Amino acid sequence: MKQLSGPHTLPLLSMIRWLVSPFAFMDACAQKYGDIFSTPLGPNFRSIVFVSNPQALQEIFTADQKQIDAPGELNAIFQPMMGKHGLFTLSGGRHRQRRKLLLPPFHGERMRFYDQAIRECTEQITSQWEIGKSFSVRAFMQPLSVQVISRTVFGIVEGPRYHQLQQLVSSMLDAMSSPLGVSFLYFPILQQDIGSLSPWTRFLRCQKQFDQLVYAEIQERREQPDPSRTDILTLLMSARDEAGEPMTDFELRDELLTLLFAGHEASTTALIWGLYWIHKLPSVREKLLQELDDFGNKLEKSAISHLPYLNAVCRETLRIYPPSMLTLPRVVVSPLSVMGYLLEPGVILLGCIYLTHQREDLYPEPKLFKPERFLKRQFSPYEYLPFGGGSRSCIGMAYAQFEMKVVLANILSRFELALADNDPVRAVRRGLNSGPSDVKLVAIARRP
Repeated sequence: MKQLSGPHTLPLLSMIRWLVSPFAFMDACAQKYGDIFSTPLGPNFRSIVFVSNPQALQEIFTADQKQIDAPGELNAIFQPMMGKHGLFTLSGGRHRQRRKLLLPPFHGERMRFYDQAIRECTEQITSQWEIGKSFSVRAFMQPLSVQVISRTVFGIVEGPRYHQLQQLVSSMLDAMSSPLGVSFLYFPILQQDIGSLSPWTRFLRCQKQFDQLVYAEIQERREQPDPSRTDILTLLMSARDEAGEPMTDFELRDELLTLLFAGHEASTTALIWGLYWIHKLPSVREKLLQELDDFGNKLEKSAISHLPYLNAVCRETLRIYPPSMLTLPRVVVSPLSVMGYLLEPGVILLGCIYLTHQREDLYPEPKLFKPERFLKRQFSPYEYLPFGGGSRSCIGMAYAQFEMKVVLANILSRFELALADNDPVRAVRRGLNSGPSDVKLVAIARRP
């Protein structure tokens, strides 16, 4: 049996490297130790194994639960943000049952109900762009994602509650977006109310107001049900488990928080990276505009999901710097061998999405943005996994990809844009996920 290797630094130092510079940390470990390596990440995560080999990921995702499990308790780090009654923190049968309840609103024909809302939000946000003036892409894509979530997930369209929800969501996300903010999750001892200057204190106060708003909305929906509504909150409130029981207010609140934190930053990040790469590479932009122009004349709006080059651009965007760097954790239950390595009970396994997407054997010249690679080959779910894998993959995968395509198509069809400068754009930590450093565009003209 082969022995696992990895950096032998102090757990606290490894955690600091992981928090401050995750991509450099992963690249250095992979270069020195290969596609399976162990590293301690702080006092609470001493037996961590990063895995980026597709064969090993397949063995892990398809293993019997008696050998490798994915208990919700491993995701306790998310509880301060997402609660303890949501999908991330459930285990076993309860997790399977809840996942079954949550899947329908995010798949199939449901997408067409969200199309118009996404388009209208995009047009409203981009109407603020001034021709000839540069702007920060994040300053517009973040509120766009919040608006889309407000309308499609919460079903709140206009009025004081709509604006309050957007302000609260933005404040909560900003408080937890920096390495300092996310360190409060990795070090629970820091979760103390120490004054308004603390990101944690600001987060808690916004979360309290968020709870009041959400519970008031749920109460109104229960008192005045409207079966014609198509937002995700309404669908979740009408869902029933195998015993015919609805979700409680606490469960609904936690699922909304889960959708918010798991989906918002990923959507914002994907859109920023997409706009960056499209305008960084003129050939990509030209091919995409040609496809969109043909699409506008010939196809139904519902066919936007099937445009091959737009799909390839979106997939490559999610490959090169995936918003989620890691899969949700699994734990070894009984001794087993994976790729010749003996894994002992208690070892926590993390699929390393980023390193898998950087493999030369799968993606030649992985640092280059090449959408064509997705036109030439189909990748397995163990080779391409921007939304995780197995039973813990993201339930909003289809929704997120649909939103990305609709927004990018709408923007590119209506504006001629260019990068405002040639400053380097780096992948940096954004809370629990990753994202680009500041990207600036300039609106050159409106397209006819």
